[in-house]
Amino acid sequence: MDAGVGNTLISIPPGRVTLSDRRTQRSWSVELAPYCLAAFPVTQEQYAAVGGQRPSSARGDRLPVEGVSWWDAVRFCNALSHRDGMAPAYRVQADGEGVGGEGVEWDTRAEGYRLPTEAEWEYAARAGTSGPRYGPLDDIAWYRGNSHGRIHDVGGKQPNSWGLYDMLGNVWDWCWDLYDTEVYGTYRVLRGGGWFDEHWSCRASVRRRGHPAFHLDDVGFRVARCAVP
Repeated sequence: MDAGVGNTLISIPPGRVTLSDRRTQRSWSVELAPYCLAAFPVTQEQYAAVGGQRPSSARGDRLPVEGVSWWDAVRFCNALSHRDGMAPAYRVQADGEGVGGEGVEWDTRAEGYRLPTEAEWEYAARAGTSGPRYGPLDDIAWYRGNSHGRIHDVGGKQPNSWGLYDMLGNVWDWCWDLYDTEVYGTYRVLRGGGWFDEHWSCRASVRRRGHPAFHLDDVGFRVARCAVP
């Protein structure tokens, strides 16, 4: 990705991660192939450079973009892929925003940008650690206890050992996955915690849900790509 708009991709090694759901008391393991994940959430500067819009309520080039829906994130990924000459990861129906994510298909063979799966997100956030966080919370995250009630520029806290910033706090990240179809239908997974969350929400294992059309002031996203052979 263009370094001029404030982002770079980090190569994530293959591995296994175990996820859990509090409602169902279910745990499941996922094997992951190598992939790439953005070091930072998408910034407002980057979003405007690619999409031509600044939807966020707070303004600042280095602030993470927020107030973007899951659908907005999908469209951004495709636009960024087109700009960089890559096959887009998503096929979106012309009228595809009507019902959840039913109007979009992920072409897993495509080289373009996409949202991470929640397994990819948690595995990358942990960066080989097994505790609730990859470091002391005040050192790695903007949350209710230190954010002074506002969002902050990306990269202002320490990264994890794989070089990923703001995996906890500042803004939640949209993920590709459905949250719980049995109860919540088309709601998608959010991960990471945000600037207004208490400390217990800023943990690597915490899952939150959001309707794919919602625009929230503590929700942004970061992009992923499949590893290039």
